[in-house]
Amino acid sequence: MIITNTETIAGHEIVQVLGIVQGNTVRAKHAGRDIAAGLKNLVGGELRGYTELLTESRREAVERMMAQAQQLGANAVVNIRFTTSAVTAGAAEMYAYGTAVVAQPDGVAG
Repeated sequence: MIITNTETIAGHEIVQVLGIVQGNTVRAKHAGRDIAAGLKNLVGGELRGYTELLTESRREAVERMMAQAQQLGANAVVNIRFTTSAVTAGAAEMYAYGTAVVAQPDGVAG
């Protein structure tokens, strides 16, 4: 599955647009991460616990988006985007979306 944040795929022709696909996950903060983050706020620097949480959330949202695209018969998702939103105090949603397409290498007859 080709995934790109551009509208086209270099070296490929989009032969069919299947529609918008999405994937999301809602994650809550962990008390241990909050304590570590509070201490880190005193001295500054990266909040690694939250970085890991966001990385895991992004991966899960993309996997769900790809699964939806595969169900539609896509072999690529173009123009993907990410957004986040607060769901409740201490929990946030990571949302990935894009357009599922069928793409073929340039010069290949469909």
